[in-house]
Amino acid sequence: MTTATKTLWNIDPTHSEVQFKVKHLVISTVTGSFGSYDGQIEVDGDDFENAQATFIADIDSISTNNEDRDQHLKSDDFFNAEEYTQLKFESKNFEKVGDGKYKVTGDMTIRDVTKEIELNVVHGGTVGDQYGQTKAGFEVEGTINRKEFGLTWDAVTEAGNVVVGDKIKLQLNVQFIKN
Repeated sequence: MTTATKTLWNIDPTHSEVQFKVKHLVISTVTGSFGSYDGQIEVDGDDFENAQATFIADIDSISTNNEDRDQHLKSDDFFNAEEYTQLKFESKNFEKVGDGKYKVTGDMTIRDVTKEIELNVVHGGTVGDQYGQTKAGFEVEGTINRKEFGLTWDAVTEAGNVVVGDKIKLQLNVQFIKN
């Protein structure tokens, strides 16, 4: 009996982007990102089906290109970066649903709330680079409701428009290096 060798892939932050989008005043979209994060995928063999994926992002690295807004997001109205320094994701199921396409379910933890979420993942390909490293690229998308994770701050304008939407779109373009 042979045991399949586990392969570890580590996120390459210099070739990755971790972004989120949220409606502002219902009429426009604000894009934010995390500058400091880490992630791994562990697989049996060469296919990513049934992989184990983990991801963390440092809340203090959040950026929306507006310092006042970033500080508000780090405050207790939203993430409470002082007490809850990271958001975390741990996959439970990495299911192949088409050619290079996966549905990934797992536990997302923001603040002290853990909820199961579903992500759509497209494997853009695997190639060797000029340094002899093997790299795999992925596009990851999903939507969460911020209020389910304790990010409950709300405000309404005088005209009755909601200032911050509840739905947060997650968009990650990430590259992993084969260990």
